Amino acid sequence: MKPSVIFIVWLSCISKAFPADIFMVTMGGTKSHKIPFWELAKGLISRGHNITFLSGFPSDFHMNGLHEVTPAGLVEYIQNYTNWDLLGARMSGQMPISFWDGLRYAFQSCDAMLDDAETQTLLNRNFDLAILDGAFPECSLGLVHQYKIPFMYINTVGFYTGSIVKSGNPGSYAVTPNFYTSFTDNMNLFERALNTGVQIFATLMHKFVMTMVHRVLQQHLGAHIPHPLDISKNVSFILQNGHAVVSYPRAFNPNIAEIACIHCKPAKPLPKDLEDFITSAGESGFIYVSMGSSVKASKMPYTLRRLLVQTFARLPYHVLWKYEGKPSEVLELSSNVKLSRWLPQQDILGHRKLRAFVTHGGLLSMYETVFHGVPVVTMPVFCDHDVNSAKAQLDGYAIKLDLATVTSQQLYKTIMKVIHDPQYRKAARFRQSLLLDQRTSPLETSIYWTEYVLRHKGAYHLQSPARNMRFLAAILSHRCGGSLPCHIVFYSLSTKTFTVTLRYAK
Repeated sequence: MKPSVIFIVWLSCISKAFPADIFMVTMGGTKSHKIPFWELAKGLISRGHNITFLSGFPSDFHMNGLHEVTPAGLVEYIQNYTNWDLLGARMSGQMPISFWDGLRYAFQSCDAMLDDAETQTLLNRNFDLAILDGAFPECSLGLVHQYKIPFMYINTVGFYTGSIVKSGNPGSYAVTPNFYTSFTDNMNLFERALNTGVQIFATLMHKFVMTMVHRVLQQHLGAHIPHPLDISKNVSFILQNGHAVVSYPRAFNPNIAEIACIHCKPAKPLPKDLEDFITSAGESGFIYVSMGSSVKASKMPYTLRRLLVQTFARLPYHVLWKYEGKPSEVLELSSNVKLSRWLPQQDILGHRKLRAFVTHGGLLSMYETVFHGVPVVTMPVFCDHDVNSAKAQLDGYAIKLDLATVTSQQLYKTIMKVIHDPQYRKAARFRQSLLLDQRTSPLETSIYWTEYVLRHKGAYHLQSPARNMRFLAAILSHRCGGSLPCHIVFYSLSTKTFTVTLRYAK
């Protein structure tokens, strides 16, 4: 047999893992966390794999090979937990989510999930691999420990680096903005110090929360369950929902791959009623307004609703507004505005007559914006919205407004500016060209590495030994991994002490 034929046979053998039973879990508190999982599940099912997907949001469609599990206890907990007034809090200058709410979600949602009978039945199943959400993965790590299988993360929050750092990947606080801030990677000295303090505080709070999660795991699964932070160090691979073009250039270990826009798709024709509405505007075009899935427009304060209505009435464009409430709630709505409880966002963003996108700055929406090359006006609400918006503004295709101070006049001028100043659309198209110029698609990359982990039974050879460093060692190494000219080497000893060797770079 010719060498070329042997190579083709060998390549075909390694290109696809044996059909596997894969367990996916997202404990994220918003439905958007499901979207990257859905896309990867579709790709893996087409390769012959079977997917069991656990989340707190009932399924929206049926797909052969996909079995969605939605424990009633978890569903109810998330519905009660997310019954918040995010917009009202942000407009009044308060924290949209209280400090206690931010702490309690991980262990209370864990208790709700594990206490449910449907979750308990899963313990009798066998799986070959688990793919967990990098946001709140610790509860499901208890299930993974029971199955004794390798696990991966989809880090759904692209600017979140906590799970990456715990895997042993360097994350310099000098150039890695905390995803709760509005910093970029161009921080001054004060901002770097503040960012470092926020990161350290967040790490300490996370350790406290994980102690509570550990208690819940032991209560439901047994005293033998290790601490979730110890289990997390053994992650095989991380699919990072980011990319240097839309997040930041980062140094990644071999067991991390970027998959931003795994869910992005070319636009399809719009339904007739939407197309007719857009066509009626002539060549002037239209504007699209959406606050995403986590921020319900129907729950916005009257003052903000009134502000938007007044602004849209002045615009010489038609406006498509995703509004989940009753149309009767929106008083004095002008004829150039069309409300809808649901809109096909990517088909709208890819429409040739779209002039601008007004949004909350959610991660998936910002990726879709770049994918379709659209200028944006953002009004961040909570979580990573500020840091997403800050990056988009830095890249030149967005203007960020503050809900606490925004006025109708300011919003009107900002929308007109991103439409009529060509630099914003030019910047959006430039980012679009960079994002689309990839060797393989995000989905192909995700499928390859998932099957790589399956083929190599966990691919543990890709793990970094830095994942076993203690907290203080990690803090110092990250700090010196930034701009300081030093190298620090730590040796963890069985005596629970460590040796520090400091060598200044020449």
